Amino acid sequence: MAAAVTAAVSFPSSKSTSLPTRISVISPERITFKKFNTVHYRYRDGSAGGRVGSIVRAQVTTEAPAKVEKESKKMEEGVIVNKFKPKNPYIGRCLLNTKITGDDAPGETWHMVFSTEGEVPYREGQSIGVIPDGIDKNGKPHKLRLYSIASSAIGDFGDSKTVSLCVKRLVYTNDKGEVVKGVCSNFLCDLKPGADVTITGPVGKEMLMPKDPNATVVMLATGTGIAPFRSFLWKMFFEKHEDYKFNGLAWLFLGVPTSSSLLYKEEFEKMKEKAPDNFRLDFAVSREQTNEKGEKMYIQTRMAQYAEELWELLKKDNTFVYMCGLKGMEQGIDEIMESLAERDGITWVDYKRQLKKAGQWNVEVY
Repeated sequence: MAAAVTAAVSFPSSKSTSLPTRISVISPERITFKKFNTVHYRYRDGSAGGRVGSIVRAQVTTEAPAKVEKESKKMEEGVIVNKFKPKNPYIGRCLLNTKITGDDAPGETWHMVFSTEGEVPYREGQSIGVIPDGIDKNGKPHKLRLYSIASSAIGDFGDSKTVSLCVKRLVYTNDKGEVVKGVCSNFLCDLKPGADVTITGPVGKEMLMPKDPNATVVMLATGTGIAPFRSFLWKMFFEKHEDYKFNGLAWLFLGVPTSSSLLYKEEFEKMKEKAPDNFRLDFAVSREQTNEKGEKMYIQTRMAQYAEELWELLKKDNTFVYMCGLKGMEQGIDEIMESLAERDGITWVDYKRQLKKAGQWNVEVY
C-alpha cells in the first residue's frame, strides 16, 4: 500500500524555509486601460530665437486598477442556493430511514432518504434546511435546522430525485436531571417512510468539491460530519460521469467513540478495494484505540501519525483540506500543523489564512 501511495503522490524533494507563495498570472487581454488623457507640451526652439515652436501632443495613459475575476478552484458553476425558503418550502417525502449505528453505540445515528422529484438541485458539499412539524413553546412554527447533505448530486438511487441526510438523535440530561430531546433530530430519526418533510435550501458553497480531478482531497470528519464526504466519495468512486473522473488522492480520517459508531464503514472499505491507489482510509476510535504513548485515538492523534506527509501535501497548490464535525477537533489539528510549520520557519496562522483564501482549507464545525 505504501508503494502505491508513493506512486500516486509526489512530494517536494526539500523543505521550504519560507512561506510558500501562490502566484496568479494575469493574461494581457484581461488588463484594460480605462482612461486616456491628452497632455500638451510646448518646447522652445533654440535656433529660432527662443520662440515657441510646434505643439507636441503626447498621450499619457492612466491605468485604472485591473479588476481580475477570481477563478474559484471549486465546482461553483451553476450552483443553486436558497431555491426554497421557510415561507415557501419544498414538501418532500421520506422514502427510507434506517439506523446505521450498532445497538451498543453511544447514541443513535440514522441515514434517511427524501424524495425531491428533482426540484431541489444541489451539489456535493451543500446543506438543506429541515423544518420539523409542530410548534415551539411560544406557539410558533419551529425554526429550520441545517444538515449537511450525505448523498451525491444524483442521489442514492442515481436518478437525481432524492436527497439523503445523516442525523444523530440528540438526547441528553440537563442540570435539573431532566431528559431533553433535540426537536429536529428526533423528528427526523422517528420519520416513517411516506411521511412528509419540509425542506429549505439548498445552501452553502464553503464545502463544495474541488474542480481539479487530479487534486489531493484530505477529509477530516467526526461523527455525522462524515455527511459531505460521503457525497464526495460516492461521486469519486461509485459513479461514472462524462465530465468528471477522479484521478487524484482522496484521504479520509473519521473519528468516532466506538467501532459500532463507524458510519458507512462497509461503503468506504468497498471504495478502498475498488481504488486502492486513489483512496486512503483511516479511522480513529477514541474509546478503543490508543497511540504508541497510550493516548486515546482522537482524529488529531491519528493525523499526528502522518504529520510529515500531511504537511508536505499542504505545500502543494492542488491539495484541499475539508473539516466537518465537532468544533473541538479544530484546535488539535491546528496544534499539529503549527509545530510542523514552525520547524520550517512558517507561521501556521498566516499560512492557514493563505490556504483559506485559495479555497484549500475549508471548515464547517459545530
